[in-house]
Amino acid sequence: MSKIVVVGANHAGTSSVNTILDNYASDNEVVVFDQNSNISFLGCGMALWIGKQISGPNGLFYANKDLLESKGAKVYMNSPVTSIDYDTKTVTALVNGQEHVESYDKLILATGSQPILPPIEGAAIKEGSLEFEATLENLQFVKLFQNAQQVIDKLQDKAQNINKVAVVGAGYIGVELAEAFKRLGKEVVLIDVVDTCLAGYYDRDLSDMMRQNLVDHGIELAFGETVKAIEGDGKVERIVTDKSSREVDMVVLAVGFRPNTALGNGKLETFRNGAFLVNKKQETSIPDVYAIGDCATVYDNAINDINYIALASNALRSGMVAGHNAAGHELESLGVQGSNGISIFGLNMVSTGLTEEKAKRFGYNPAVTEIKDIQKAAFIEHGNYEVVLKIVYDRDTRVVLGAQMASHGDISMGIHMFSLAIQEHVTIDRLALLDLFFLPHFNQPLSYIAKAALAAK
Repeated sequence: MSKIVVVGANHAGTSSVNTILDNYASDNEVVVFDQNSNISFLGCGMALWIGKQISGPNGLFYANKDLLESKGAKVYMNSPVTSIDYDTKTVTALVNGQEHVESYDKLILATGSQPILPPIEGAAIKEGSLEFEATLENLQFVKLFQNAQQVIDKLQDKAQNINKVAVVGAGYIGVELAEAFKRLGKEVVLIDVVDTCLAGYYDRDLSDMMRQNLVDHGIELAFGETVKAIEGDGKVERIVTDKSSREVDMVVLAVGFRPNTALGNGKLETFRNGAFLVNKKQETSIPDVYAIGDCATVYDNAINDINYIALASNALRSGMVAGHNAAGHELESLGVQGSNGISIFGLNMVSTGLTEEKAKRFGYNPAVTEIKDIQKAAFIEHGNYEVVLKIVYDRDTRVVLGAQMASHGDISMGIHMFSLAIQEHVTIDRLALLDLFFLPHFNQPLSYIAKAALAAK
């Protein structure tokens, strides 16, 4: 019987626990520690909850203590791990306020990530804690269930009288939150130091589509501005950038996240951003220690190298891989492409692999084929939306490096094909004559995917 200790009951952690207990329960004892009071909260659904697009948060939890313990795990909640001795193979945690030492044969680190707080006058964060310590009331992070609940409670509190909200950070979370607050009838300003939104996922021509979509729905954009201070007498009253000052009632910081790797104690090898460096088995530099989810690296098939891509889908897969390997059954990850998507005010955008800009940065000689076309046969009069498709490929090898799609229709399934193409190093020429089925309800006899591939130079 092997004892496997899992630190962190987030999506990655619960994925590894479920994998072990669903497949190898008779051979393994599983012990889980988490500093939070809840398990596996889907942070990407917070904006839907805040914006009342779903009825409540219940569906955002993908596991709980009772479920994991019914499968055989021992789960310690509200029990932060304070240290790990990798030589003696012991984990020390605070359980009910008392120091608790747990030995392990195998260790899985699922410590996740922490919000990034840029140097802003009037804001502070307590390191290593779930609690965000703000110098002003109504200055918020939104990552945990408790954070989202606090925002909702304040918005519903008539005494707070929150009408103007500033969201700092125009990545996926920031854009989704801006939509959520606008749906509640608030005045919203979205601020980012970069002069566009979603810059990490789309090239400028597609990100400008989302930019215009936000403007068309009444969101004020303050792109290319750096937040310098958040001011007020006891609570938020204004936000000051290097170019302007705006009166606001709440500021939500969504600048990004960094891997939470303090428990590595400087003994585990790390990536350039501090994430635990792992191989395709999720193994760290110390034997019998695995790292998964947002605290660890991934193998990026688009660049054929190690990278850091924090996504819930990556977290789940890494948890599965680590679970099998920790239980003694070898399994390697297939790598990832960073496939992702967003839907804001009906505009759907999805991408995978490298943008043209990123391809240049990683040393490729990228070429682009791009098309704008209707999705279905021209005689389909309703629900026949325009689609923008951009495929990035290497000019020298012709291998597909990335794809971006946008439409007011649901084109999300198409990105899965491009993800597989990148994983398998398919050339753009192979896509041109790919067997894509035709039915007027769904596409054209010659689909926009084939048209884009045929247009590749």
